[in-house]
Amino acid sequence: QVQLVESGGGLVQPGGSLRLSCAASGFTFSLYTMSWYRQAPGKERELVAHITFGGSTNYADSVKGRFTISRDNTKNMVYLQMNSLKPEDTAVYYCKGQRGIGYWGQGTQVTVSS
Repeated sequence: QVQLVESGGGLVQPGGSLRLSCAASGFTFSLYTMSWYRQAPGKERELVAHITFGGSTNYADSVKGRFTISRDNTKNMVYLQMNSLKPEDTAVYYCKGQRGIGYWGQGTQVTVSS
């Protein structure tokens, strides 16, 4: 069955870095656009970044220049490198795979606090 499993979240100080990983299985990963979303308490889920099957990327304005999305089609993995983290980056981060139908992971908590 389809599975998306995020990892790498945690507590980090402002200005720090984290690398999120998402392991995908159960679908043809290389054909899917992969995305990272986040949802902060009391807020709607928002798109952070996505990468197409061809490798094109797009970022939310709030993370441009700080976050980098990448994928490894040989390992069915998608990553989000997060640098210069700010308290407002605190959220649950979700991985999503989409090609018509969308699949979601269960999320990983990122907390940016001193």
